[in-house]
Amino acid sequence: MMAQPVVSVKNVTKTYGKNNEKQTQALRGVTFDVTPGEFVEIMGASGSGKTTLLNILSTLDQATTGDVHINGEDVTGLKGDALADFRAKQVGFIFQDFNLLENLTARENIALPLALQNAPHKKQQQAVDAIAQTLGIAAVLDHYPTELSGGQKQRVAAARALVQQPAILFGDEPTGALDSQSARELLDTMADLNRDQHVSILLVTHDAFSASYAKRILFIKDGQIGQELVRGEESQEDFYHRILTTVGTFQQ
Repeated sequence: MMAQPVVSVKNVTKTYGKNNEKQTQALRGVTFDVTPGEFVEIMGASGSGKTTLLNILSTLDQATTGDVHINGEDVTGLKGDALADFRAKQVGFIFQDFNLLENLTARENIALPLALQNAPHKKQQQAVDAIAQTLGIAAVLDHYPTELSGGQKQRVAAARALVQQPAILFGDEPTGALDSQSARELLDTMADLNRDQHVSILLVTHDAFSASYAKRILFIKDGQIGQELVRGEESQEDFYHRILTTVGTFQQ
């Protein structure tokens, strides 16, 4: 029996603007699944609809029509406390600009999702220590964000996103604010998490190097998924070159 998709998107549309105003259709009937333990990246030019799609998947925005299921639950109907609770437990999200609270230490930032769920203090500390060890940031837990490098900040943000062991980790250009060395280290870490701990990951990017870490890439253009690349047994370098070729033809 096939495993239930961790993310299932069916005929999702998103239209901005009221009926009596000029309307913009950002998404036009997007359909795809993400299977448990998969690493998927969505690529597209600026304005292609990729961030709109990610915001809908991560429950930060709502689709105009269509269905989104995460871990078997229909998120399109969730509201208020039920939505906040679902988001806290099932969805991890890494932002491009880290979104860390400057007046909290790295440890406190990572523990925040658990604290908001009123988890016992001991459980919070154990979970923080475990994910910090995995992401190689145990030594900076008592530092404040202003004392951390960009790469360390993004690892703290990743730890915060993963501390609840969500069903899926989403990221919006998570390497966008990092230098190339830090970006590579973060992507290596994500690939390790995906391979060793079967963390399901879906990232949005316009960068072919970042995309080459994925097992599968969906290309979005004018609000529609137009093409898909599957890595298979290819080396990362060969996949990277195939992505570059595809981007060149797809965006014309």
